[in-house]
Amino acid sequence: MFKKILIPIDLSHADKLEKAVSTGAYLARQDNIPVVFAAITTTAPGPIAHNPEEFREKLDAFAADSGNRHGIHASGHAVFTHDPAVDLESGILKAVHETGADLVVMATHIPNLADHFWPSNGGRVASHADVSVFLVR
Repeated sequence: MFKKILIPIDLSHADKLEKAVSTGAYLARQDNIPVVFAAITTTAPGPIAHNPEEFREKLDAFAADSGNRHGIHASGHAVFTHDPAVDLESGILKAVHETGADLVVMATHIPNLADHFWPSNGGRVASHADVSVFLVR
C-alpha cells in the first residue's frame, strides 16, 4: 500500500511522541515498510548536539533504537534550517520529498482556542502535503 513512512521527531521531546512512533511502527510492520524519522533543526549548537554531524549521529541512534524496539527497518533524516520554529512545516515537506515517503505519521495535540486562529503544525503539513498524512493525538 505505502512504500515509505516518515515520522517527524523532535529529539528533545521524543518521549512524548511515542504514540505517533508506535502507530507508525504498527503500520510499517503490516507490509514491511521502511520508516524514516525526520528531524528539523538548525546547524547552530544546541541542547541536543554541538554540530550537524553530532545531531545526525543522535538521530540515527534514535532511529536504530526505535527500529529495534518496534521490529522495523528505520533510519534518520535531518533537515537543517535557520529557524526550525518558522520552517518546521516546510522542513517536513522537504523531508517527504527528499526521502520519497508517501505517508507521514505525525503527532499532534488536542485542538485548543489558538488553533482557531493559527493551525497546528500537523494541520499545516496535512494541508500542504501531496502525500497522505496521519495525525495522531
